[in-house]
Amino acid sequence: MDKAILRKSVLSQLRDLPLQEHEQRSAAIMEKLLEDPIFKSAQTVGLTLSRYPEVNIMPLIEHCWRTGKRVAVPKCDPQKRTMTFRLLESMNQLEVVYMDLQEPNEAMTEAIDAGDIDLLVVPGVVFVESGYRIGFGGGYYDRYLTGYNGATRSLAFDLQIADSVPVESHDIPVAVIITERRIIDTKAVRR
Repeated sequence: MDKAILRKSVLSQLRDLPLQEHEQRSAAIMEKLLEDPIFKSAQTVGLTLSRYPEVNIMPLIEHCWRTGKRVAVPKCDPQKRTMTFRLLESMNQLEVVYMDLQEPNEAMTEAIDAGDIDLLVVPGVVFVESGYRIGFGGGYYDRYLTGYNGATRSLAFDLQIADSVPVESHDIPVAVIITERRIIDTKAVRR
């Protein structure tokens, strides 16, 4: 099945989740991440601001701030189709950009190198147990991951796990996928 069809199908299923169930499943995923030793030891966590119907990560951002972790969020360059991460200390440092996305205001935030991010939470729409994913179609994370050597996690609802996705030569799998039901060690699956 092609990426666009898979993406559309899974997004439709996510939108059909009742709001209360969506929030409960998001909370269950967060609980598992908070117990992850890699997350616990991370000083700086790279996160993409979620939008419904994605897993709600706002409580995760607040947890990071409360516990002294630094939060880095992406700033995209749509012309070059690249992104950089910037430290976010308050939601007031965000601005609305293209497609109604929220990104850090460059005048109010500081850029951070990939090597200074201990854990990168990689978003996606469709995943397979081997760690490959279909994102939202921009290719930003695929490009960013080529220069990132730290730990990766993806947070997804179990219904986002498919049997297969098209994999291209430039695709880089995430190390672990955390759903409301399980923690998938994708390296073990790829062995």
